[in-house]
Amino acid sequence: MHIGLIGGIGPAATVVYYQRLTALMRERGKKLDLTIVQASADELIANNLADNRNAQAEIYADLIGRLKAAGAECAAITSLGGHFCYPETEAISPLPLVSGVTPLDAYFVAQGLGTVGLLGTEVVMRTRLYGQLPHTRAVAPEGNLQDVGKTYLEMAVRGAATDADRAFFFEAGHRMTADQGADAIVLAGTDLGLAFDGHDPGYKVIDALDVHVALLADLATGRATLPQGTKG
Repeated sequence: MHIGLIGGIGPAATVVYYQRLTALMRERGKKLDLTIVQASADELIANNLADNRNAQAEIYADLIGRLKAAGAECAAITSLGGHFCYPETEAISPLPLVSGVTPLDAYFVAQGLGTVGLLGTEVVMRTRLYGQLPHTRAVAPEGNLQDVGKTYLEMAVRGAATDADRAFFFEAGHRMTADQGADAIVLAGTDLGLAFDGHDPGYKVIDALDVHVALLADLATGRATLPQGTKG
């Protein structure tokens, strides 16, 4: 299956999606059919903060139309924060959408995780991943989620983590494991690898991006099929 990705939101996450997807396909000895289109991180952030779901969905639909014209058979948004308008996008998408949120709950259950702590945009944390974890208890950092979300977005746009960013997120994760009973911290923002990759914060970390990439690889190699009734 020819995979289409909406990238650019942010650029660092797009690079990681590409690297991990191509590495996984190489590991499986399979050829990857892939097209990536560029979205605007600044535009996404503005629409996310203002909750302009329909406006962002229209932007996505135009980009997905370009993916379809290039031969893609499904599309994925390379940002969990960018999923804030997923239902609105799915309703007008020219291609079936592959959610990065839907597979997470089953993954957490399979890993034996009863409680997970979330790091990501304010909306992702406040809604506990858009309310799509029916079998997993999710917690968010206590205190002002706007501060956490703002720090995350600034890092994502910058495309690099400072030492202060890393310390901030590591401590937020530590508090969720120590004080709120989180069995693992979920990087529910696709740019959080900028702070966590190559570092050991002292607790179990799950990168939601890896779960999404594994599903895309399964679709690309025919190990998985799009669910019946998927819109597009």
